[in-house]
Amino acid sequence: MSEPGRALPSCRSRARHRTGPHRLTRAVRHAGRLLCGSLAAGMATAATDLLLEPSARWWPVLWPLPWWLTCASLLAWAVLRAREKAAQRPPDEEEDLRGTWDTAA
Repeated sequence: MSEPGRALPSCRSRARHRTGPHRLTRAVRHAGRLLCGSLAAGMATAATDLLLEPSARWWPVLWPLPWWLTCASLLAWAVLRAREKAAQRPPDEEEDLRGTWDTAA
């Protein structure tokens, strides 16, 4: 049970200004979500174009937009993910072996 006056872990207020790896991780997460959402929208508009054949004058302009956004968000995600991976410190081999032996024991 938590102490009176303390917030539960799920109720913690988030810091507005994050620095370092947390900020980069958050950017990668948002770019990944944008990538997934734009890909889903692109597939939905392609299915709509194929099945319903809309005749609105603005439709030929609208349906390729999610695909362009997918390409842009894919590039952004790839660059951010590469920067995130480069910022991480590689694990020491000795520490990794010790952890493996401790787990095995």
